[in-house]
Amino acid sequence: MKRGIGMRDAQRRAGFASACMTALSLSLLALLTWAAGIYPASAQSQNPLVPDVWQGDVVPQAPKLGDREKLRFLTDSDYPPFHYFDEEGVLTGFNVDLARAICEVLEVECEIEEVDWDDMLDRLEAGEADAAIASIRIDKENRRKADFTQRYYATPARFIGRKDSEISDPKPETLKGVKIAVTEGTGHAAYLKHYFPEAEILTFSSAEAANGAVKDGTAELAFGDGIGLTFWLNGVTSDGCCEFRGGPYVDATFFGEGVGIAVPKGDRKMLELLNYALYRVHADGRYDELLLRYFPMSFF
Repeated sequence: MKRGIGMRDAQRRAGFASACMTALSLSLLALLTWAAGIYPASAQSQNPLVPDVWQGDVVPQAPKLGDREKLRFLTDSDYPPFHYFDEEGVLTGFNVDLARAICEVLEVECEIEEVDWDDMLDRLEAGEADAAIASIRIDKENRRKADFTQRYYATPARFIGRKDSEISDPKPETLKGVKIAVTEGTGHAAYLKHYFPEAEILTFSSAEAANGAVKDGTAELAFGDGIGLTFWLNGVTSDGCCEFRGGPYVDATFFGEGVGIAVPKGDRKMLELLNYALYRVHADGRYDELLLRYFPMSFF
C-alpha cells in the first residue's frame, strides 16, 4: 500500500526530532495549503487542485445516517504530525483530528484504532472498520482493495537541488544532459522519462538514496514526492544542503489522485457520508484550523 508521503523510513532513521518541527511545519503548511486548494473564494473556482466536492458555495444536502451512531476509523501512529502518540500516549495528529471533525459534523461517536500500516487495508476489507484515514494515496494499487473519498490533499512532485546549484527553474529545455536522481519504478521516474527525455536520469532504490545523490554531488537535482522531500530537507540527514527548485507538479496519471479516506469496496453510503462531512469540515473553516494547529507557522 502506498502512502501519500514518501519518506516514512527516511523520517524514522533520521530521528524526526522536535527541534526541526518549526521549520517542517512552515514548509508543510505552505505545501498542504497549496495542495488542498485553500485560496480566496475568487481563486478557488479556477484552482484545479480543489476537490470537486469542495467547489462552489452550495453545501450539499446532508445524507441520512439511518441508525448509525458510531464511525470506526483505522490509522497508524508513526507519522508525525499526521498521526502519532503524543508525550502523554494519546493518539493525535492532523489525520486523527480530521476524523474527529468528521464525526462531529455527522454527530456520531468516533472510534479511532491504531493498527499496523501494512495490515490497514486488509483489516478494512475484512470489515473491521468503516474507514481508514492515514495519508493513503489514491492510486490504482490501493483502489484494488478500497474505494476512496474525494482527496483532502494532493501529492505534488518537486525538484530539489543543492543550495549552490545554478538551476533555479527546471524545465525540459534547461535540463538537457543534467543528472537527475529519482526512485526507480515510481511515477516520478516515469514522468521524468516522458517529459524530460534529454536529461540524464539516475535511478535509485529509495527516495533517501536519490536525495543523497544530490547532497553528495552525484546528481544535480532529485525529483520526488513534495511532502516527503519536505521531511528530508528539514531533517538531519540533509545537513541543510539543499532546497526546492521550481514549482510543484501535479499529474494524476503519474503521481496519483492525492490522498483520501479509504472505505470498503462498494460502500457507497459511507463514501456519501464522508464526502459530505469533508465538505462541511472545509466549508466551516475547521480544515484550516487543523492546518494551523499542526503546522502553526503561517507562510503568508
